[in-house]
Amino acid sequence: MPASRTTLRRSLAAAAALPLLIGALASCGYGSQAKNDEKKVAAEGEKLSADKVRLGYFPNLTHATALVGDERGIIQKELGGTRLEVSTFNAGPSEIEALNADSIDIGFIGPSPAINGYVKSKGKNLRIIGGSASGGVKLVVNPDKIKTLDDLKGKRIATPQHGNTQDVAFLNWISEKGWKVDAESGKGDVSVVRTDNKVTPNAYTSGSIDGAWVPEPTASKLVTEGAKVLLDESALWPDKKFVITNIIVSQKFLTEHPDVVEAVLRGSVKTNEWINANPDKAKASANAKLKELSGKPLGDKVIDAAWPSIRFTDDPLAATLQAQAAHAVKAGLLKQPDLTGIYDLKPLNKVLKAAGRPEVADAGLGVK
Repeated sequence: MPASRTTLRRSLAAAAALPLLIGALASCGYGSQAKNDEKKVAAEGEKLSADKVRLGYFPNLTHATALVGDERGIIQKELGGTRLEVSTFNAGPSEIEALNADSIDIGFIGPSPAINGYVKSKGKNLRIIGGSASGGVKLVVNPDKIKTLDDLKGKRIATPQHGNTQDVAFLNWISEKGWKVDAESGKGDVSVVRTDNKVTPNAYTSGSIDGAWVPEPTASKLVTEGAKVLLDESALWPDKKFVITNIIVSQKFLTEHPDVVEAVLRGSVKTNEWINANPDKAKASANAKLKELSGKPLGDKVIDAAWPSIRFTDDPLAATLQAQAAHAVKAGLLKQPDLTGIYDLKPLNKVLKAAGRPEVADAGLGVK
């Protein structure tokens, strides 16, 4: 009997402890994943003014701030007990639609979709609250068909999407050459073929396109298929800097949860600092997240060629966004926009000041 009572007491104690154990394990999971101790720390922090923040980004190397900040738990750590929920997108317009539909709160996105989203909502939906990356866009071509930039005339060159950031850049470059292309159809002295980045390598190997003006890692994927880099877009910009990825937020979320926005920006700033201090580890972290999202990492040849062309910066390089808007107007893709108020850099500058860093400018396009 004594032994039976002892066994019973032990069983009851174990059963009572089981919910506590399950609860402790569950408390370690939040956001997309919870895979390491660095992420588990965040679950113990205090919740901010929102239960969660929904973040959108692309599975592209030009969005490596988001990839690394998510994979290493840096953003989540700044959020404390507020959960980070992540959605990924393959195109800017779909991310803007998600922001408009209140499916995400904050997003990493290219300049052209941000401009279009701001203009279409008459300045009432989004704000650009920070930068993330510069560069990482190249013109790659079939070296058997195209040996010089002048050889592009009469060829079929892919861009990711009608009116996207690279499409605007390529149309502007064509215009600077004095060539004519209809911006809507893509027909003219050069055939602009709008092709999803996922499809572009196959389109190149099949011979249906002769080259592409694309972001990384698509450009370097084409190089592994025999293409040659003919032009790095950064060569066309002052100081070789132009914004490729911004951070946007819905105005409603910014108004209601400024503390959460600041936390995400702190995470972004700390992520960029870590990326720039640890390029090899950062490259591996971004690739690990890409593998998680797509089931397959980038090959070493692709990521090693792509990574050096991207600069990670908190500065949104506002003057270059203004120039990109002018390029879209010139191409006939956009009517002259009033972009006053598209930026609200006060939260970012607050974060930068606290970190002992210089403030960044909005090129006169900030909220009044």
